[in-house]
Amino acid sequence: MIKIPLSNPYLSSLEKQLVLQVLNSSQLSQGPQLDRFENKMAQYIGSRHAVAVNSGTSALHLCIKSLGIGENDQVITTPFSFIASANCMLYERAKPVFVDINPNTYNIDADHISEKITARTKAILPVHVFGLPCDMVKIRAIAQKHHLYIIEDACEAIGADCLVDAVPQGQAIKLSSQKVGSIGDCGVFGFYPNKQITTGEGGMIVTNEEKIAMNCRSLRNQGRSENSMWLEHEQLGYNYRLSEVNCALGIAQLTKIHLLLAARARVARWYSERLSNVADIILPPHAVNCRRSWFVYVIRLRDHYGRKDRNKIMNSLKSYGIDCRDYFPPIHLQPFYAEMFSYRRGDFPNTEKVADRTIALPFFATMTEAQVHHVCKILYRIMRNYKYMRHDFMAVNNQIIAN
Repeated sequence: MIKIPLSNPYLSSLEKQLVLQVLNSSQLSQGPQLDRFENKMAQYIGSRHAVAVNSGTSALHLCIKSLGIGENDQVITTPFSFIASANCMLYERAKPVFVDINPNTYNIDADHISEKITARTKAILPVHVFGLPCDMVKIRAIAQKHHLYIIEDACEAIGADCLVDAVPQGQAIKLSSQKVGSIGDCGVFGFYPNKQITTGEGGMIVTNEEKIAMNCRSLRNQGRSENSMWLEHEQLGYNYRLSEVNCALGIAQLTKIHLLLAARARVARWYSERLSNVADIILPPHAVNCRRSWFVYVIRLRDHYGRKDRNKIMNSLKSYGIDCRDYFPPIHLQPFYAEMFSYRRGDFPNTEKVADRTIALPFFATMTEAQVHHVCKILYRIMRNYKYMRHDFMAVNNQIIAN
């Protein structure tokens, strides 16, 4: 049996070299690698400031906190995401207000954001799901009209960019693009091992606002200001620091981010070429007016399949040694969200319809064409056999009903 993992980080001799330099130094936290990683990240994204923390979740929390969002405030976001993008509001006793997704992009449907805005709405938190940028032109226009903050969850989308402005160029109009994360008031990236680049565990806040950056630096370090003594604390803070070892990994990964993104795009292309003729599969959404950053390769079963069908197909893949996941279960149907806010099935039908049918296939920068071919061959075999069995079962069942 050929076993293929869901993800596999690419680590080279450079990562080992930089980590050893840290281990051979006398400073394992709050040292020169932190400043270096933050500066390189700000330069790459095109933001004035970058603040490294120990996870993307911590980064989201500090953005909520630094913007003064608190009890009884509301933040508009998507129910189709990793749960941290909504949990970060609950940490400050604010409420996530969900807007259903566009089924063609899996991102928050910008056309329905305005109808959820109330006097308590303080921000919009779009998630660039699976590395595909949201419609930031519409979202930014809505935010400006209603004086709302924008917190970009770009944890899955480092390197992606989208068109945001029409800039006069003589007699013509040229559209300009920006990297995701740099479009809102602040943006967040995550560096878990399955991401495009990894620090093991880690996250980053980027912003053009000095006040936000300074507050986030204080909050990540137990509430100390940059000028405080070690045991002087100006506000309630957290231990959200990122170690020098993690920062060294991030520096090494950033030096080859263009190669890593290109490699992932190549793997995605191999998948799409081999799966484009499988009638019962919907391929990942196309990027329009933007450049996606491939985080995962997620297929979707056609509507005549259901959640139970999807789960059986996933179990079959795993029995062949091919890892896979159901990205993402809807946040509003997670047990404690359903209990806290009385959500139930049918509240966000597009999200539920997509979530019931998605399968994340093995995907990583070092994946070979032979591995992709093997996954597709096994998937095709499973789909073909399952379709026949399902068709025969339905035919027999219909015959029983008819008689």
